[in-house]
Amino acid sequence: MLQLGLRLHDAEKLPMEELLPVVRRKGYTCTHLALSKAMKEYPCGPSALTPGYARYLKHLFEKNEMDIAVLGCYLNLAHPDESAVRDMQERYFAHLRFASLLGCGMVGTETGAPNAEYEYCPECRSDEALKTFIKNLKPVVRCAEQFGVILAIEPVARHIVWGPKQARTVLDEIGSPNLQVLFDPVNMLDLDNVDHRDEVFAEAMELLGKDIAMVHFKDFIRVDEGCGLKAVGAGTGEMDFTPIMKFIKKEKPFIYGTLENTTPENAEYCGKKMRELYESV
Repeated sequence: MLQLGLRLHDAEKLPMEELLPVVRRKGYTCTHLALSKAMKEYPCGPSALTPGYARYLKHLFEKNEMDIAVLGCYLNLAHPDESAVRDMQERYFAHLRFASLLGCGMVGTETGAPNAEYEYCPECRSDEALKTFIKNLKPVVRCAEQFGVILAIEPVARHIVWGPKQARTVLDEIGSPNLQVLFDPVNMLDLDNVDHRDEVFAEAMELLGKDIAMVHFKDFIRVDEGCGLKAVGAGTGEMDFTPIMKFIKKEKPFIYGTLENTTPENAEYCGKKMRELYESV
């Protein structure tokens, strides 16, 4: 059975104590929690992530019969400033410790760009950028091992780990059971491969399938050539999730799957569409 959830910063703008019952009533049983986006009223730096804070959130989620599927921490480990990288690594260490205290098994991250702005550039697809990312990721993975938490990398077409082959390289070079993959199909697409997306997804499931720890569901629509693809709520765009749902049903019992790019108005509809598709395949 797929465990379906919602990215909390896409939901209503309410205090967490009021928000979780709303999300639960929409049928969701787990969440993607990015502290800096979903709980802006509180600090989220390393010194704020105390055991007390973790236990407070843990009890709050348990009261609402919901899991924290993944704790989001999206920082640029390929930043050219080494002191900035060290600060980011410390934030990852704190999130991994916090996740272990929360009873959350996973911290999710994307894979950066070789510039301070965290913006796409041609060098994102260079071997040098990939080597830098791997070097700076290794201490974070070792920390994940110490806390017994999964660190899940998310391939994104405009980041350093831009496809299944690059993700496989990272997994193999680091060689840790605590490094896995957060599979977001739409994030692997751009204007160059969108018309061959079934092949992209098939390759991802073949190369990364054994290491996929969680799935993100969102959709896309095409906009003008300058902008390319726009992410929208699952079931409201061009995506056919059938092969992905078949893979989940066959290979990944009870996996967490959280929706992204929903709105408070369509979140219930998007969840219903994904549940219906899962049941029908």
